[in-house]
Amino acid sequence: MRRGGWHVLRDGAVLVLTRQVPPRFDVVAAGRFPTVRRERLATQIRQDLWRALQGQRGFSPVVEVTDRGDFVEVRAGGRVAAGGFDRAGLEARIEAVLAEPRNRARWLRCAGRAG
Repeated sequence: MRRGGWHVLRDGAVLVLTRQVPPRFDVVAAGRFPTVRRERLATQIRQDLWRALQGQRGFSPVVEVTDRGDFVEVRAGGRVAAGGFDRAGLEARIEAVLAEPRNRARWLRCAGRAG
């Protein structure tokens, strides 16, 4: 399914939000969240990830949310089309976005409880 230029790929418990198919994680960080609506959570994370990394030439966000029953697991990052980039630095910035308490609280409010 494609919404507003973004592909929403579903395969069982896994949902992937990506601009380009196939999705690719050149940089990635992970986190855990309570069970919420996966697409809404992915959309919120994608927006903040883009805001944090929009200065990175060639960056295209990818967010994968996997339902693990009692929680959801998130892999956030994406594709970097530009050659020569600081992988460790970008992954640290992604981890900071995922760990920011205000981000997490807003994401969970927006994503609500899964039904």
